[in-house]
Amino acid sequence: MTSTVPAPRTFTAEGSALQAVFLDMDGTLVDTEGFWWEAEREVFADLGHRLDESWREVVVGGPMTRSAGFLIESTGADITVPELTVLLNDRFEERIGRGVPLMAGAQRLLAELRTYDIPMALVSASHRRIIDRVLDSFGPDTFHFTVAGDEVARTKPHPDPYLQAARRFGADPVRCAVIEDTATGVAAAEAAGCRVVAVPSVAPIAPAEGRVVVGSLEEVDLAFLRNLITGMH
Repeated sequence: MTSTVPAPRTFTAEGSALQAVFLDMDGTLVDTEGFWWEAEREVFADLGHRLDESWREVVVGGPMTRSAGFLIESTGADITVPELTVLLNDRFEERIGRGVPLMAGAQRLLAELRTYDIPMALVSASHRRIIDRVLDSFGPDTFHFTVAGDEVARTKPHPDPYLQAARRFGADPVRCAVIEDTATGVAAAEAAGCRVVAVPSVAPIAPAEGRVVVGSLEEVDLAFLRNLITGMH
């Protein structure tokens, strides 16, 4: 599946102010945030450096360039960001090749949104090569399109990925629900003007105006998302 669609279309969710749902990937739909940290630790071990466990909360959620830059600066490793990015993507791709576990409630939620023909897009800071590998876990045509971190000028925490997704649906960001697991992703969605459901995976996220925090996707369904938009949460 690619991130392109034949032509812009306008979608609406009948009977609700909800116009579209955008979902993050790593740590939100698939249980892979730990995979990234393991890949980072292994790559830096090969370079002769040990990562401090406290850095995990700093790098979670990407984007890759920020995480890579932070780890290089923190360790003093003799490697460039582009070189490290290749190594990390290679190591992560090896790991997801052995199987990608879905987060609890993910399959049920996606199935419900498909059943009611809710416009749905995957919006991730991960690169296209990684997204395309993980998409096999969801089945064909789960999402109307996907947005990858290496396909936008500025990825999360900037609003660009979510603004692009809203434009492609012809939707008002204020009437779009976003599901995210990291502060980086939440910041991107809120900067775009979207309503947010935060499902923290590694670091805690506090509730805020226009944002609700839940323990898992098991607590989220279509009615929940519609209520989020209409202000009932």
